[in-house]
Amino acid sequence: MARKATRSKARGSSSRTAASTAGTPTGTPRERVIQALMDLLAEQPIERVGLAELADRAGVTLAELRGEFGSPVAVLAAHVKELDRKVLAEVDPDMDEESPRERLFDVLMRRLELLAPHREAVRSLLRSARRNPPLALALNAMAVRSQQWMLTSAGIGASGPKGMVRAQGLALLFANVLRTWVNDDDDNTLTLAALDRELARGQRFAGLLDDLCRIPQAACNLRQRMRESGRRDRRRDREDRVEA
Repeated sequence: MARKATRSKARGSSSRTAASTAGTPTGTPRERVIQALMDLLAEQPIERVGLAELADRAGVTLAELRGEFGSPVAVLAAHVKELDRKVLAEVDPDMDEESPRERLFDVLMRRLELLAPHREAVRSLLRSARRNPPLALALNAMAVRSQQWMLTSAGIGASGPKGMVRAQGLALLFANVLRTWVNDDDDNTLTLAALDRELARGQRFAGLLDDLCRIPQAACNLRQRMRESGRRDRRRDREDRVEA
């Protein structure tokens, strides 16, 4: 784990450089709107971000904004999707030989590095989620979808009911890490420790989940054996009556 932590710290320096160069939104109207929202979130809660203010900050008209998004939350969802894409595009082939936990650690650290320019925006969203249950539910839905992709990137199954439970658990664990990350120093020492700790918890939970998922199958096998035993007993009873 120490080896991966060291490499993640080295990559973090490039993210801090990117943060220092962030300025007026540039790019396509869609990209400018997303950047403008993250800039505004660093200044105020999402509940106070108005559509006119967002359009003005992005340098687009209201018509252009409406053509791309329906609400600030929709803009945030687009940001999360773009973050997913960037993480997936940077998958390290050298991690293929590592354990699933190591691969997931690397994926999540890469996600944090890409979030570095938006630390204050993330802090703002965490605060808003604590006092706004509907927003918290919306953010959780985004997080679960993202963590399905992160699990898949790490080579961990994320499909079906079991995969959904894994993704939900990872979303909650990552939220705990974010609470540490927003207050951490540039070297991310506390974040690395928090992520390692949370993944250890998640690994124990995954083991319990595997055990629980085996219970229904074991119950089905037992029921099948009982049925077969009952059929054999009835067959022997019939044979005994015939012989009698």
